[in-house]
Amino acid sequence: MKKRATAVLCLLAATAVGLSAESLSYTGTLSTPEDVFETTFTLTAADTVTLQTWGFGGGTNAAGQVIAAGGFDPLIALFSGIGPSATIVVDGSNNPLADADNLLNPPWSFVGNCGPAGLVNIGGDSDCGDDYMQTALGAGTYTLLLTDANYIPAAFWDNSGALSEGFVDFTGGVFQTCDPVSNACITPSGNYAVDIVTAQADLGTPVPEPPTLPLLCIGLAVLAGMKLFTNRRITPHTIGGAL
Repeated sequence: MKKRATAVLCLLAATAVGLSAESLSYTGTLSTPEDVFETTFTLTAADTVTLQTWGFGGGTNAAGQVIAAGGFDPLIALFSGIGPSATIVVDGSNNPLADADNLLNPPWSFVGNCGPAGLVNIGGDSDCGDDYMQTALGAGTYTLLLTDANYIPAAFWDNSGALSEGFVDFTGGVFQTCDPVSNACITPSGNYAVDIVTAQADLGTPVPEPPTLPLLCIGLAVLAGMKLFTNRRITPHTIGGAL
């Protein structure tokens, strides 16, 4: 029974090696437009990362959850590191990696490109309030920041700032989304949903493998082989002696 249990343990250890998360999905509600959502993630190797929000237009996120439309239009930004000292990540042109429907200067914003997220009708126009951003990142730990599109991290303006610099508040204290053509406005909820997806399975911390377990499995395999070899050698002698 012990041998069988150990064999199963060794098999599980072999199948766990190299496994890691491919996506992270978050949902929640901001209490006010001046609230923020932050989460950290670690890339174990360089990879292409896709960020997609769903709370404004709705859709099915990476976890398979159906997200209802009706949340606020968000801003997302990437920072390198953790905590107040984390600094905003920039691209090769020194532009901050941030995206929102009111950041009108590409590549900061992908206006009209919601990815698979839905559109919301405002004043007769189909509006894209969700964010889609895809970028190549090196190995390391990052902070994803999500806020109301009108609550902009101050680090965005100087292209090198930290989270500790705070925010510039254009919200007026309410969640509100207006169509620039019709000037019609809606008052959405504080709901948000966002995915972090990598091109390869190297997002997050790999499933840890106890360092002694592989050695144990190898040792058991060697012992089993030695025992089989010994049994084969002594069996004829034992039978001959009995006769």
